[in-house]
Amino acid sequence: MLSRLVRQILQATVYDVAIETPLEAAPRISEKLNNNIRFKREDLQPVFSFKLRGAYNRISQLPKSQLQRGVITASAGNHAQGVALSGQKLGIRAIIVMPKTTPDIKVQAVKRLGGEVVLYGDSFDVANKYAIQCAEEQGMTFIPPYDDELVIAGQGTIANEILRQWRDVEYVFVAVGGGGLIAGVAAYLGDVAPHVKVIPVEYDESACLKAAFEANERVILPSVGLFADGTAVAQIGAKPFDVIRLQKSDNSGPIVERDVVLVNTDEICAAIKDTYDECRSIVEPSGAMALAGIKKYVAEHGLENKNMVSIVCGANMNFDRLRYIAERTELGECKEAIFAVTIPEEKGSFLNFCRALQGRNITEFNYRASSSSAAQVFVGISLKGGEKERHDIYDLLTTQYDVDDLSDDEVAKLHIRYLVGGHADIENERLFRVEFPERPGALLTFLERLGPTHNITLFHYRNHGAAEGRVLVGMEASDAKQNPDGLIETLESITYPYAEITNNLGYQRFLK
Repeated sequence: MLSRLVRQILQATVYDVAIETPLEAAPRISEKLNNNIRFKREDLQPVFSFKLRGAYNRISQLPKSQLQRGVITASAGNHAQGVALSGQKLGIRAIIVMPKTTPDIKVQAVKRLGGEVVLYGDSFDVANKYAIQCAEEQGMTFIPPYDDELVIAGQGTIANEILRQWRDVEYVFVAVGGGGLIAGVAAYLGDVAPHVKVIPVEYDESACLKAAFEANERVILPSVGLFADGTAVAQIGAKPFDVIRLQKSDNSGPIVERDVVLVNTDEICAAIKDTYDECRSIVEPSGAMALAGIKKYVAEHGLENKNMVSIVCGANMNFDRLRYIAERTELGECKEAIFAVTIPEEKGSFLNFCRALQGRNITEFNYRASSSSAAQVFVGISLKGGEKERHDIYDLLTTQYDVDDLSDDEVAKLHIRYLVGGHADIENERLFRVEFPERPGALLTFLERLGPTHNITLFHYRNHGAAEGRVLVGMEASDAKQNPDGLIETLESITYPYAEITNNLGYQRFLK
């Protein structure tokens, strides 16, 4: 299979529309990590992502009779634009089925490239099934985003370029969604340069490859996080997984390292900033995942003076996400820590607290007067010494105060910091996190389905430009143990993903 894929890579037709992207040195991040880092700039493609390679390679090799009937695919992102531009180049009809939740900026981008957009369903899976159905009914050819040999071969041309541009490369870090990119890169390197390590990087809320490795078979994740929407896939592709599991041609080990690097939202945001600082390019979350993976892998393995490539796989960023990303970057770079601190409810307490920090810069301080003898404050503190300083501050504060470190608490970072205002003292209040598709009317739908039966005691929602909205909602249950008023049943019937987090530390300290 590998030799066939390598042959297909060498025969790929991608350069009719795609460019050979530069492999740029990254001196700032190289110095910071004490390794030689280069960026493979796939964000510079005509559609700002690598997806054009695989889409065009697949479409351009269709028989003339199939080309005349046109192509169809389902995608809410980069693959959609790749298919649309490919259709425009070949002068054929290209239909793109997109979920109704797709941001308008992406819909308009596909239309500008000549694609016919059909909005259908609330999720990719629904849109994908509809596209396959339409292909069968209309005699069109369905173009998979990753689970196809010619698509994989098109993506594999990236590895061919990397080797020609840097013969001394030792590691290639690849963001993983459905697996088409990493399969193409691994197939080529595993056959031509088996000494090169291919390291997969996944968002920790959509780690379908890691789950497949652990089960030794493809599995379907029950849910996926949508922050890194370009790699938000619930199941690794069948053909990519077959390639990923193969051994290197010299039998020295697997083509793709089994040590999947998982990165979180804060680490991705920090990598977006690193990329901007390095080359003044704003990449999408998935486009920064490989760099986030490098930073984590180097720290965990203590590597120095290694030659590493980060594939910058895409830059289709919605502008309105930048505010949220900027807020999370400081935490991802460990330049800010957040703490919950109990201070005496008396004059001079704030002054004494600042003195206790020994001159450190306070970035945020949320407080509301309390009728008790103690007050809870939510404080952000600027860090210069990273994780070590964060722990030093915690140890310092605990000598005088009751302190909890909330720097890794997702609820605190997304919601609590905007809600600090006092305790409600409501008996049987229960707290939930709910996700809903980010589109007009979705919040109204949630409230209507919840109905007037349940008393809402707390509510926080803030748009941060992602495909999903996240709500923190408190509700009064008439009896939290017996649940006679059907609160859980109501939430289940709404069908939006939810989780009860009544025991969350930030909630318990600031809002209960």
